[in-house]
Amino acid sequence: MSTAVHSLLTTMASRRQTTFAIALLVIFTFLHPTPTWAAVADNPANTVDPHTSSGTKPEEAHTEPQRDTSSDDWGSFYDPKNVFCGQYDCYKILGFDYFSWGDDPPSLKDITKSYRSLSRQWHPDKNKGKGAREKFVAIAKAYEILTNSDKRKEYDHFRDRPDEYFRKYGSGVLWQYAPKSDATFIIIIILAVGSAFTYYAQKSKWQRIADHLIKAAVEDLSPREGGSAESIEIREQALEILAEMKKESVTTEQSDNGVNTTKNLKTGEKKKKEKASKVSSKEKKEKNKEELRPIIVKLVNEIHDFGAGFHKPTLQDLLIVRMVKWPYHLTKSAVWWSKYALRRLKNLELNDEERETLTINAVGEVAWVAASEEDRCNMLKMDLWITENLVSWKEEQELHQLGLSANRKKQIKKLKKRGVSLIEEDDKMD
Repeated sequence: MSTAVHSLLTTMASRRQTTFAIALLVIFTFLHPTPTWAAVADNPANTVDPHTSSGTKPEEAHTEPQRDTSSDDWGSFYDPKNVFCGQYDCYKILGFDYFSWGDDPPSLKDITKSYRSLSRQWHPDKNKGKGAREKFVAIAKAYEILTNSDKRKEYDHFRDRPDEYFRKYGSGVLWQYAPKSDATFIIIIILAVGSAFTYYAQKSKWQRIADHLIKAAVEDLSPREGGSAESIEIREQALEILAEMKKESVTTEQSDNGVNTTKNLKTGEKKKKEKASKVSSKEKKEKNKEELRPIIVKLVNEIHDFGAGFHKPTLQDLLIVRMVKWPYHLTKSAVWWSKYALRRLKNLELNDEERETLTINAVGEVAWVAASEEDRCNMLKMDLWITENLVSWKEEQELHQLGLSANRKKQIKKLKKRGVSLIEEDDKMD
């Protein structure tokens, strides 16, 4: 450009326009930089503002941290629970390098600016490329973490402290947090299931005794064979009912057929005897059992409570009802034992209530309820809460169940005192 100017001046001078040329040259020199501008322009690193005075430095302005908007390198971070940005670095996702900004980390404004730029670039509606949606979600997650002051502070703290991250959030390999559930709903479900369980458990408890009682009554088992006074009583009731039923059926048949003469009765009896002679005793016994069974089952089902807690289930057996009663029973028991301890400290004799309670605790509620009044009185006199007395009483019960004679019982007791047990041998001899 300088050559063209000088050529113009030379031409104008030749045409005697020297004055105008000089004026134009002065204006051109004033409006354009000095020749040193070209030298400085060749070195951009040392560029100096031409409007500033020579020898002075321009004021240092705040520079935004350099951002790497490449989506191929998002760094790495220990986050197996995906609490933050998963395996990637939240800063790298938004284009910032944690290790390069020094003491000048990106501000909230810088983060927001980068987020808006990248979200527009990778928004699924605008970018149909492969993986655009996943990158857009990762960018949004990074923005959410870094714009939350508490989360960002925690994220920076865990960067070089994976051990502390593990203590707080654990490892995705070993375990993971279960989703939160409503505690009230869980408690209601537990109580409902527990109540159903206790209800059917009580039903099973009653049914077990009922089945044993039915079997003992139908098969006419003796106490030695597993029967009881109650099963014998039920069998007797069933036999009476069966006899009445047969009597009524015979009467009904006679009235229907109009047979009321003695001759016909005798003939009928002869026929029955002939039929009975043809039937074996075993078949007759089995037939009798089948006739008695429905009657005995009906009689047993009418018994709602066998005692000692073996009763048909009621609302009182539900777990939730029992839990309501627990404080009352615990308080009652604590008060009773406190009174008992106080009386022992005063060296007072056992009263009737204390003797009965201690006896029931020793023999069990089932044995106490099943015993007769006479047996209960004997139990109270034997002081069964003492271990030696309880052992003797149990041995006596075993001998009683064997159905042995009084002399044989005495022999066995003498042999036991010598340290010899012959109960099994006695069973073999019988």
